[in-house]
Amino acid sequence: MKLLILHNRYQLAGGEDKVMEAEKNLLEANGHDVLLLEENNLRIANLWQKFVVSGEAIYSVAAKRRVQTEIYRFRPDIVHVHNFFPLLSPSVYDACYIAGVPVVQTLHNYRLGCPKAMPFRDSKICEDCIGKLIPFPSVVHGCYRHSRIQSLVVASMTTLHKFRGTWHQRVDAYIALTQFQKDKMIQAGLPAAKIYVKPNFVDSNSNLEINHQRQKYLLFVGRLSEEKGMITLINCYIHNQLSIPLKVVGDGPLRQELQQQVIQAGYENLIEFLGYQDKLVVNQLMIDAQLLIFPSIWYEGFPVTIIEAFAASLPVVVPKLGSMAEIVEDKVNGLHYAAGKYQDLAEKINLAINQPELLAAMGRNARLAYEKKYSPAVNYQELMAIYQRVIAAKNS
Repeated sequence: MKLLILHNRYQLAGGEDKVMEAEKNLLEANGHDVLLLEENNLRIANLWQKFVVSGEAIYSVAAKRRVQTEIYRFRPDIVHVHNFFPLLSPSVYDACYIAGVPVVQTLHNYRLGCPKAMPFRDSKICEDCIGKLIPFPSVVHGCYRHSRIQSLVVASMTTLHKFRGTWHQRVDAYIALTQFQKDKMIQAGLPAAKIYVKPNFVDSNSNLEINHQRQKYLLFVGRLSEEKGMITLINCYIHNQLSIPLKVVGDGPLRQELQQQVIQAGYENLIEFLGYQDKLVVNQLMIDAQLLIFPSIWYEGFPVTIIEAFAASLPVVVPKLGSMAEIVEDKVNGLHYAAGKYQDLAEKINLAINQPELLAAMGRNARLAYEKKYSPAVNYQELMAIYQRVIAAKNS
């Protein structure tokens, strides 16, 4: 099978970029001919370019022509769009439609229902735009990049293509990462019959020993920003006097503030900030830890960190919220707590730490969940099934 992948990279590499690369490598490893056509936001360098791009984000004739050229040259069986915003734009769907090539879009975020792409505002979940024909609240609040003008551009893009029928008529299939996300995107107006659910995946952790003796510490891996809920975890320690060490991997805008809070509370010897670490170090930390704490306070798309933990037989504690509550099964491969409630989080941590048999069972189940749902082999079969259905439907 010949596949054309379209992707717009972010200025700061994110999860979507990594997932796209992993999927591309998986397809190539299974013998498929894959061509990647991509844009990069690094070329948006000055105000004039940003002004030009604001129009291109709504509809880029140049991107349409570029995709048409590649389609007629490469002759793909299917086009898979991972991210079109902002430089490729929804015009790429017209290029595929004109050429008669089926197109699949992975929904890495919630942008088609929320111009910010993250239904989160003023430190809480926000669904003011989801399901609205015109997402005007996002413009009023300047949700996208804290700018009313840029929010207007994104809102105009999603609205125009609703009226044009792009989302319903030009896209043959969408891939949602969880059932929760699928339900939200149906609420946002996408056609239910075209949305498939396929999770992300990670490579297996082949270094794990069956009888590995874990060290007594908890682990957090993620960006130190408000929506990731690290404030909840720090408060959990300070207000409940937890004594088990915590290792914090990651960086972000809240790092200095969080470290200062830890020092002021006298917990600097218990809570260790490790900053950014490469994949091998994170992998080893997961192998050695007793629990991964994932305290995000928004819905999330599909946190790869959780299934990386599963691959390492590491149970995960998550809030009972959004996609996280779907991926992690309570008292099976992890624990649920009330979102944002640090007292409940402390109770669940103590529950796991004080019941070694439960902790061990959740670790085994975490690995089983990985093997059953999130391995490359399983993911490849699911992806090919979607491709084949879409191609068959187009041919018919």
